[in-house]
Amino acid sequence: MNELTNPALANESLADRIRRKLVRQRFMHHIGANLTTIEPGRVEAELLLEEKHQQHRGFAHGGLVATMADLVAGFAAVTLVPDTVGVVTVELKTSYLHPGVGKKLRAVGWVLKAGRRLHFCESEVWCDDKLIAKASATMAVVEPQ
Repeated sequence: MNELTNPALANESLADRIRRKLVRQRFMHHIGANLTTIEPGRVEAELLLEEKHQQHRGFAHGGLVATMADLVAGFAAVTLVPDTVGVVTVELKTSYLHPGVGKKLRAVGWVLKAGRRLHFCESEVWCDDKLIAKASATMAVVEPQ
């Protein structure tokens, strides 16, 4: 059911619409990430670092950092498409600036340019107060079949 078939969904807020979609984001829940800010074209997420998130030297694992960058870039794009339309990552380039050593990751993602078929996004990942990664992502807009 979507906003076209359920009138109640047409009146829900952007944050409520995105949070409804988060129910199916199983990997995000598995790692313990939570969206903290949802605005049109901009999303933030946080994750409390645990031992399970570390690589062999005790830093936040690079895959975790890239996942956080991808998560916020992708959901920033989702905020700009209709409820019936999906978004998938087609390209993600992550640059690691510093090791992730601390208590919390915070990722911020935004849309640079929203297109009909592609959204160009950027994101940053912070560990406590230090910028540890920057990413650029291309998101494909997926129409319902």
